[in-house]
Amino acid sequence: MLCRTRMRRWIGLSCMLLLASLAANASATLLLEEPYGKLGWFAATGHAAVYLSGVCAETPVRLRPCVAGESGVVISRYNGVGGFDWVAIPLMPYLYAVEKQDDIPLFADPKMVSFLRDQYRRKHLEGVVPDLAGGETPSGNWYEVVGTAYDRTSYAFEIETSPKRDLAFIRAYNVSENRTHFNTMTSNCADFAKNVINFYYPKALHRGVVADIGMSTPKQMAKTMVKFSSRHSDLEFSRFVIPQIPGSETRSTAVHGVVESFFKSKKYIVPTAVVNPILAGCVAAVYVGTEEQDHFNPARGALVFNAGRELEPPVGAEDRRSYEIELKHIEEAEASASGNAPSEGTFVRRMENGTPRFDSKGHPVLRIQIGDQMVDAGVTRRNIFPKDSSLPSSSSFSSSQFARELLEARLREELRRGNPPKVSERDVERDWKLLQTLLNIPADQVVSGQAHALQAGSRVPGNQQ
Repeated sequence: MLCRTRMRRWIGLSCMLLLASLAANASATLLLEEPYGKLGWFAATGHAAVYLSGVCAETPVRLRPCVAGESGVVISRYNGVGGFDWVAIPLMPYLYAVEKQDDIPLFADPKMVSFLRDQYRRKHLEGVVPDLAGGETPSGNWYEVVGTAYDRTSYAFEIETSPKRDLAFIRAYNVSENRTHFNTMTSNCADFAKNVINFYYPKALHRGVVADIGMSTPKQMAKTMVKFSSRHSDLEFSRFVIPQIPGSETRSTAVHGVVESFFKSKKYIVPTAVVNPILAGCVAAVYVGTEEQDHFNPARGALVFNAGRELEPPVGAEDRRSYEIELKHIEEAEASASGNAPSEGTFVRRMENGTPRFDSKGHPVLRIQIGDQMVDAGVTRRNIFPKDSSLPSSSSFSSSQFARELLEARLREELRRGNPPKVSERDVERDWKLLQTLLNIPADQVVSGQAHALQAGSRVPGNQQ
C-alpha cells in the first residue's frame, strides 16, 4: 500500500513537472518573411507563416502534440502544394532543409539548396509532393516550405501559449477540410497566419483597411501582433531575426505593405504619376498617413536566431568593422602569397562546377576536382576540415584552400553593412575561429573576442581592451 501511494505521488509529481515544462515552452511565433526573386520584384509583400513550438507533425498534413526533444512545426499556406490548404514542416527542415543543425551548409549555392530540398522531399514529403512518372523532381511551390532561410531573411514575433490551446488547435485543424482554397485577395498566406494566431488569441490580428486596401499582408500581421503584445504585457513576448544563410543566392529585400510597395516602387509610381498625377498623390497621402504613424521596423530591437542555441545579440558595429578589416588583411596576404587577387566570383564558379551529395555519414559535401582527383569537400561545421588523404600534393589548389575560401565568403556576407542583422556576435566569433584554424594558427591564439596575433602585424578582432 505504501509503495502504491508513493508511486501515485511520483507519477503525479512527474505529470505536474511535465505540464509545467510544456507550459513554459509552448508558444506561437508569427514569421514575417522577406520577398525574393521574381515575385519579390512584382510585389514586395513577402510571406507569412506560424511556428508552433508545442505542435508537431504526425504527417505533413496531420498534427499531434510534441514529445520531449521535439521543437515543433511551421505551419503555412502556399498555393499549389499537393492540393492542400496547409502543410506542417518541422522547424529545422523548414528553415534549412536538413534535420540536424550541424548539417546546415556554411555557404550555399542554388545547386546545393536544390539538392538538399529534393533529398528532404524524397524522404519525408513523397505523400504530399510525389516524384514525376520518370522519377524526376516535380515543379511547383513545394520548395517554399523546405529551406526557406536559403532564400530570405525572416522576422519572428513570439508569444506564449498553452498546451491546452495547442491540443484544441490540433483537434480543430485535424478534422477541418485541408483542401486548397487559396485566393490572393481573400485567402492568402497572411490570412492563414492571422487565423492561426487568432485561434489562440481571438481578434489579435486583423487586416489593414487603408494601408493594404482591405487585403491581409504579412507586414500588417506583424504590426498587429506587436500592438497586441503591447496591450497584453502579462504575456511573454519576444522578437528575433532568422538571417538568410550566406551564399550565392540573391539576397532577399525589405518587406512592404500593398500601398507602401506601390509607392516605393519606381516601376509603378512613376508611370502612375505621369498618367494620373491625382491617383499618385492619393497613394502618397495614404502611404505617409499610415507609415508615418506606425514607424514599424520589424528588425527593431530583435535578437538573432541560431539553430540549437538561445537567442543572441547581433554583432556590434565596431566589432563588425574590426572583423571586416582583419578579413581584408588576410585576403590581401593570401593574394600576395599566391600572386592572384582574391575573387569571390572564382569561388562561386568553383561551387557551381561541383556536385552536391552526402558523404558516407550522411553529411552534405561538394564533390570538386582537385588536380586529377575528385574530392568530397565538406561544407558544414561538422566536416569542413579536410582529411590529409584528400590533398593531392601535385595540385596548386587543395580542399584546404577550398575550405578557407568558403569561410572567407561566409564572413564577407555576414559582415556586410545594412539591416537586418546578418549574424550574432557569437556566430561570427565561431566562424572566425574556424578560419584561424584553417590558416594553421596555433590553438593558444584561437581565442574569440581577444587581441591575439594572427600573423605579423594583425590582430584578432573582437572586444578590444
